[in-house]
Amino acid sequence: MDEAALIAKAREYVFLEEHEFFRTQVRTLIEKRSLDDLNDRFFTELAFGTGGLRGVIGGGYNRMNPYTVKKATQGLANYIKKSAPDIATASVVIAYDCRNYSDQFSLDAALVLAANGIRTYLFTSLRPTPELSFAVRYLKTTAGIVVTASHNPPEYNGYKVYWSDGGQIVPPHDTGIIAEARALSGAVHGLTREEALQRGLLVMIDREVDEPFIAMVKGQSLRPDLVKAQGKTLSVVYTPLNGAGAVPVERVLAELGIHVTFVPEQQKPDGNFPTVKFPNPEEASAMQLALDLGKARHADLVLGTDPDADRLGIAAPDGDSYRLITGNQLGVLLLDYILTTRQELGTLPKKGSFIKTIVTTELERLVAEKFGLMVFDVLTGFKYIGEKMQQFESQPDGPVFIFGNEESYGYLTTSAVRDKDAVSGAVMTAELTLYLRSLGKTLMDRLRELWNEFGYFKETGVSGVFKGEAGIASMKRLMETLRNTPPAEIGGLQVAKIKDYLTGTTAAAGAGAVKDIDLPASNVLQFFLEDGSVVTARPSGTEPKIKFYVSCRSAAGLPLDTAIADVERKSNAIIAQVKKRIDEA
Repeated sequence: MDEAALIAKAREYVFLEEHEFFRTQVRTLIEKRSLDDLNDRFFTELAFGTGGLRGVIGGGYNRMNPYTVKKATQGLANYIKKSAPDIATASVVIAYDCRNYSDQFSLDAALVLAANGIRTYLFTSLRPTPELSFAVRYLKTTAGIVVTASHNPPEYNGYKVYWSDGGQIVPPHDTGIIAEARALSGAVHGLTREEALQRGLLVMIDREVDEPFIAMVKGQSLRPDLVKAQGKTLSVVYTPLNGAGAVPVERVLAELGIHVTFVPEQQKPDGNFPTVKFPNPEEASAMQLALDLGKARHADLVLGTDPDADRLGIAAPDGDSYRLITGNQLGVLLLDYILTTRQELGTLPKKGSFIKTIVTTELERLVAEKFGLMVFDVLTGFKYIGEKMQQFESQPDGPVFIFGNEESYGYLTTSAVRDKDAVSGAVMTAELTLYLRSLGKTLMDRLRELWNEFGYFKETGVSGVFKGEAGIASMKRLMETLRNTPPAEIGGLQVAKIKDYLTGTTAAAGAGAVKDIDLPASNVLQFFLEDGSVVTARPSGTEPKIKFYVSCRSAAGLPLDTAIADVERKSNAIIAQVKKRIDEA
């Protein structure tokens, strides 16, 4: 973009933005002629994508700020007015987490909706994402919004939209809202807070949703007598990573009789996340303080949730040390526990179903099928699990949801929520730990039993980050290269077939592509290797990165030490080649 056009766009934003901090930020850059910084803020607009908005906080069209939030919300309002049968009964509920400006962005959104005559329920303080999903269903609202950037670094914030089923928006709602948002230009205004409250278009909420949400989570206990009798003996260390999980996780566990010891430096909400680089329980460094405290207290379980408490990471004793357990591994353990217990109680339905994403471990499929469950694969992203649950409910005598899981530390143990739920996940994990301890086992003991039964599985993520305008172009080139000239081997193993989810086709080695994938088109490639290993390439929908998922497995029945060594060797060779591809791009 040439200098004149860039300055014109920046001045336009300063005119449209009503928040003085963000206006001043851009005005200062104009005065200093900071063209590189201005170009990064204005070379594109922060796109309202299929999951909403996510970006760096700051002034500019390519940033998270009050103007971009208001514009996205006006697009949502326009879509609701066109699709709702009666605008007088349309409503939205909004929640937000601990991130910087989350409360401001939430209020901005609420006041724009109010200006459009849409009643909006706004939580008085931060709440976890799963409670927002629950609230949409509980309050029977038309839509929901949660202001969060999930596990991203502190400079980010975001905005996710949910529909009336409590799940993140999917077609046709996502494309309809996106079209409305993109068609907008110019100023967007909301009511004042006082006027919105006076007219009954802004309703502040807290306990009226908190209490039924907490009751719902507690009601998921499968062995309440065990928890009541022995819960007080369980030692749990917990870090909310300065996020929204602190209150609900501690409250539910306490009411079940399980005491929680917080990591003190990470207990209170803080959008700057001063103790970690990434507030993500997937990152070992983010869990380090919790691990240290867990070891010091000889805890039975270490828990960590991300800022909006939809992701759950854990660690458990393993001999004399503590082992971080991956999202795939905890998913397997939870699934195994739920199915084992429900079979024992006689509560497994005939059409019980398990939903996983295409990059989630296949070990879960083997466990689910052992118990006679139907297994459904969906695209990466928990919104597709929520969408599949809604499809089940719309079918007469359809499948019955039991459990949903994605590899990125997302678990769902109830149909009352339609997004990953770390609050319920933490409670179920504590109960699982207590149950295994009553049998003289640890989480790692049970995991090894499953590996011995089904084979050893290892899944590893590798990400290539591509920042700025040039980075986006590099991402596109890399995916085009993988699609148009795919590798014949990866890590010394021949590629047996390739699934292309963009075209919906599968191509076996030496054969033509066959259209056989019954999922929405998505820019994802999967390479199936001759030994059963799988490499998946997927550009992120919310971050400037391509994510590679490497999954390796052994045959069942091998001595576990042999199986682990074999899988490690294969995995390392594949990862080395993937990293080389990223570096070249």
